[in-house]
Amino acid sequence: MILECKSCQKKFVVPDNAIPATGRLVQCSSCGNKWTQFPVSKKVTKKSKTPHSKNEKIEKPTLVKSKFKEIKTFDTVIKKKKKIKKRSGPSIYSKEYLEKKHGIRIDENFKNNLKDKSNKKVSQSYFGFYSYTIIFLFLVTSIIGIINLTREIIIFYFPFTEIYIKYLFENLNYFGILLRDTFNLY
Repeated sequence: MILECKSCQKKFVVPDNAIPATGRLVQCSSCGNKWTQFPVSKKVTKKSKTPHSKNEKIEKPTLVKSKFKEIKTFDTVIKKKKKIKKRSGPSIYSKEYLEKKHGIRIDENFKNNLKDKSNKKVSQSYFGFYSYTIIFLFLVTSIIGIINLTREIIIFYFPFTEIYIKYLFENLNYFGILLRDTFNLY
């Protein structure tokens, strides 16, 4: 079916089954005009076998242009899809194409090194914030425990540290009381 825009008179080829009997809203791709298109009824005329007179117009084939092949038609539009030819030539990721188009050279040795590295199973451990926090708390607790166990020995060899060790454990005791009171409050 051939549709014609009422404002710019541009013609469009549309498949017959695209327009239902109830009509369809269509829009001109050229000027943007919208209208409701109803199916166009075909008038069937009987042709006589008599030769044409000079005054009678002879129907000439029309050339239909669309996204399909151009076909000369009389009454009906015959559509044949164009065959898309596949491009021949190198792939866009091939070594030759990249070298010719973008000037990129790919070394075979570099490729082999990448393959060797990818085949090796590398065990990586990932530490996040919480992992480091747990390790830090574990180390601090261990150091305080070691200082508590060896308090007398440290004070014997380093007498000036006695006051610092007393303050450390006094503060730890106060912190423990604060935590116990906080949990007992709720």
